[in-house]
Amino acid sequence: MDNNSDQKYIDRVLQGDTNAFAYLINKYKDMSYTLAIKIVKSHEDAEEVAQDSFLKAYEKLNTFKGNAKFSTWLYTIVYRNAISKIRKKKVTTSDIDDYVIDNHHEGADFPQLESLKNEEQQKYVREAVNMLPEKDALLITLFYMNDNSIEEIEEITGLSQSNIKVKLFRARKKLNQSLSGLLKEELKTIL
Repeated sequence: MDNNSDQKYIDRVLQGDTNAFAYLINKYKDMSYTLAIKIVKSHEDAEEVAQDSFLKAYEKLNTFKGNAKFSTWLYTIVYRNAISKIRKKKVTTSDIDDYVIDNHHEGADFPQLESLKNEEQQKYVREAVNMLPEKDALLITLFYMNDNSIEEIEEITGLSQSNIKVKLFRARKKLNQSLSGLLKEELKTIL
């Protein structure tokens, strides 16, 4: 399993082989950047957040206990660094009100995301995700594109599980609307 190979490299780093950390960077750099860009919306800031996150992960690697996957621990650092970056730039923030939808089932509302098969479909989904607000795009990316569980997303973001489910439900609806709009435009250009 990936956790075992990650742990092998973590152990090597902790034993003084600093070059072993390059394996972890190469393995997680793309998703770390993707998460950062969804939040900060700037390539330069996302690169800075990802780099700072890897640096912080390296410096704090001895505190990684292995209770969660390394990727979850790392993505938590990326998420928090990105949020900090935004807070430094923004003066005010707004919250989405929290309520629970009791009969919500993950994947039930948007099965198209689970059956992506070709590059063209993925292109439209990426475009639609990029049109979403940053928090929605982050949740969709973590849950569907990175296959993180609700529990892992809770650990990464600090949001409650019910809050994540509600926000995922809303994000899927917005994503569906974005996809519908993109596909209508595509049909117009084809016809």
